[in-house]
Amino acid sequence: MFQNTTVIPLHWKSIVDEALRRRKTEKITQREHAALANVSVPTMAAFERGDTALSLSKAFDILRVVGMVYEPSEGTLQDLFVKESFDRWQELNRLKFGNSLKRFPYGWTRFDYYLEGELKFIETKELITILETKMKHYSGLPPFYVSSHTKHKIVANDIIECRLNNFDDFWRADVNGHLFFIREHQEDLEETFPPQSIFDITIPIWRIAEALLHAEQLASFLKNKEDSAITVHFRALYTGLKGRVLRPWSMPDNIISFQFSGRNALSNEVCVTAELLANDISKRLVDHLYPLASTLYQAFGITDFPKELVEIVVKRLFDYQSR
Repeated sequence: MFQNTTVIPLHWKSIVDEALRRRKTEKITQREHAALANVSVPTMAAFERGDTALSLSKAFDILRVVGMVYEPSEGTLQDLFVKESFDRWQELNRLKFGNSLKRFPYGWTRFDYYLEGELKFIETKELITILETKMKHYSGLPPFYVSSHTKHKIVANDIIECRLNNFDDFWRADVNGHLFFIREHQEDLEETFPPQSIFDITIPIWRIAEALLHAEQLASFLKNKEDSAITVHFRALYTGLKGRVLRPWSMPDNIISFQFSGRNALSNEVCVTAELLANDISKRLVDHLYPLASTLYQAFGITDFPKELVEIVVKRLFDYQSR
């Protein structure tokens, strides 16, 4: 028997009871909790019975959903900005819907980036003007979209936040070049197929391209000198991939994409990252996008993603903007 230890033994029943209490307080069902934790319903039921035969990893996945796993942030300022922004998104959902966990129940797309380099100081109102009137758009509703018709406001610490009602988009930006964006998968808003059933082959390439071009433009307005070198640190996170298959939905005339139709997701989420010089993003957009797309679609078992498909998407994106 161990003696004189400072580690307090786990009281498993108390942990299970607290997790169950939080689940009911959030008004989510056992099945919904299982889906959010990416475990089976029988596993979820076993956990709530107090079964100690479950692996710690599955138990942690279940506990993480209801905020019972302490995961201190030791990352960058951007990591802190992303965490605060995500927490703010959840807070707004609780205020509006009474349950943050039921928003985007089938997963989401999340982009964030920050600008590193010699940036000039600007006021928050000037940042709003830049984002609202000076940014080119490459589709009807790109990431970080803002206009005179969107609901945006200045919040604490010189941060702008915006929420679009039609897509429930939510994004934040600060004057130091930190940005965060989250959106429900567009495929899940359609009525022609069930939610969480498909993952479009070209939408992610298009949207990542828009986000990178947004970063390039913002860097051009925020850099302190004309020749200042600004680096874009970009990240895209896709969740809720489990159960989805690839489909050439948004560009059905793109013949190349059909060779991958029907591929099943091999993991539930995937994150892709890049560090790019801002001043040549548009000039080398295909070269920047290709490794990101290749990494993303490895989650569907594709190891030879064709660069030509990226080239087609980029051409259409620039054609759209030039209309």
